Amino acid sequence: MELLTLDRVTKRYDPDQPPAVDALTLTVEQGEILALLGPSGCGKTTTLRLIAGFEVPDSGRVVIRGATMAGPEGWIPPEARGVGIIFQDYALFPHLTVAENVGFGLHHFGRSARQERTRQILALVGLESFALRYPHELSGGQQQRVALARALAPAPALILLDEPFSNLDADLRAQMREEVERILRNTGTTGIFVTHDQEEAFTLADRVGVLNEGRLEQLDAPETIYHHPATLFVAEFVGAADFLPGLVTPYGIVTELGVFANTEAWKIGEKVKVMLRPDDVTFVPSSVGDGMIIRRDFRGPETLYCIRLPSGQRVHSSQASSSLYPNGTRVRAEAHLIHVVTFPV
Repeated sequence: MELLTLDRVTKRYDPDQPPAVDALTLTVEQGEILALLGPSGCGKTTTLRLIAGFEVPDSGRVVIRGATMAGPEGWIPPEARGVGIIFQDYALFPHLTVAENVGFGLHHFGRSARQERTRQILALVGLESFALRYPHELSGGQQQRVALARALAPAPALILLDEPFSNLDADLRAQMREEVERILRNTGTTGIFVTHDQEEAFTLADRVGVLNEGRLEQLDAPETIYHHPATLFVAEFVGAADFLPGLVTPYGIVTELGVFANTEAWKIGEKVKVMLRPDDVTFVPSSVGDGMIIRRDFRGPETLYCIRLPSGQRVHSSQASSSLYPNGTRVRAEAHLIHVVTFPV
C-alpha cells in the first residue's frame, strides 16, 4: 500500500536560479524505510520540508494515505498531516523533562492516557528510567532516542529524519542506526531520512533515492544503486569508482585491462567508459608488470591501492588489510567485473 506519493513536486526559492526540487516523483510503501542520498544542496532537506508541510510546492502534488496534502486543491498545515520529524539537532525543549518532551504532542489525550502513552514510548526506546531527567543530563544517543520517542508518541503515519546521526561519533552512530531501525521495524512505522553518508543509507534503507540538483537520478535497492548505477553521477557519487576508456568491437569492449562483455548493446565503433569499483580490480607484484603502485591507504579493514597504468590512467584496488606493498612496486593489474557497467563518452 502506498503511504506517500510525490507527483512532479517542484520548489523554487529564487526565480533566477534552478529549482531546489525539480519535478520530483516517487512513492513510499507502508512500513518502508527510504533514504534520500546526495551531496549538500541537492534538495534532500527541502524534500523533507515539502512532505512535512514546512514548505509549499510551486507545483505538483503531495499525497499521504490517499489524501492530498499539497496540490492545486489546497494545502494542509504540518500539524494536520500525521507526520513526525526528527531534526539534525533534535530540537528538544531544554526546560522540559524527558517525559514532558515526549508527551508534548499528546494534548488531545486525557492526562492519564497521556502519561500511559508516554511511559509506553519511553519503554520502547529504553529510556523509561530517564523520564524525570532534562535534555542536558543525557548523552547524544539518549537525546536522539528522546527525539525519536517524541516523534513516535502521536503514532504518525510517517517519520522524517533529517541527517539524524550526523552529531554522533562513529561507534555511537552505528549503534543508533541499529536502534532506530529496530524501533521503526517493530512499530511498522514508515520512515524517510536524508543523509550524505552512503554507508548509512545502504545499511538502514530498503530503497535509496539519489538526488542531484533537485532531480531524482535513481531510486532502487541499495545493491542495485551500487552495482547498477543508472547515471554517471550515481556511479561517481555512490562508492569509489574509476572509469576506463573502452572501444566497442565485435569481440566486446576493449580496454587497457582487458575485454569486457557488451552487455548494453553499444554499436561497434562507439567509445564508452567502463566503471571499475576497487573490489573489481586486483593485482600481482611482477618485475615485468606494466602497472605501478603510486599510493597505499591503510583503512583498517582494508588497504586501498592506487595503480598507475601505462597510459597514465589510474585505478584503485581494495585488498586485505594485511596486504603491504610499498609505493613504486611494479604490478600486473587485472579487472574481474561481475557487473559490466558502461556510460557514453
